Amino acid sequence: MTVCSDVLLFDRPNGRLGMGRKKRGAEVGKIQGYGGKLAPGETLAQCALRELLEEAGVRAKEQNLWYVAHLTFEFPHKPEWSQVVHVFRLEHWEGEPQESEEMAPVWCDLLALPYDEMWDDARYWMPRVLEGRKVRMRFVYGEDNQTVAQAEHEEWPS
Repeated sequence: MTVCSDVLLFDRPNGRLGMGRKKRGAEVGKIQGYGGKLAPGETLAQCALRELLEEAGVRAKEQNLWYVAHLTFEFPHKPEWSQVVHVFRLEHWEGEPQESEEMAPVWCDLLALPYDEMWDDARYWMPRVLEGRKVRMRFVYGEDNQTVAQAEHEEWPS
């Protein structure tokens, strides 16, 4: 199963969450965190920072990353999409997110996230993360590869 890192930009003073709208690939059009596949020899945090720089032009320090979620996605009807994603929260970074070949920056109101424009699983785990909880969840997608058919979760101590 593919291993990935993902970063969510928390702009708490302005009540916003920074993510990006995918411009290509299986996720085209969906709003999600900045992230991608773990490269050989890379740590999860290094992957998160590299992907953030590549996809948004934003720099950050590893000590500012907070590990908030371990998510397993299973797509029985499209197994090549199955992956494990490690999600980090970031509250301190340098620069404003810029559009790249991969993503267009989107700032979302923390109190009104556009779940209908995100992967279906986001409505299960993201509210917990926004409340400051750490989560470990497993999602199995249905035949349409768009809808969660099964969700299991376990909360971690913060």
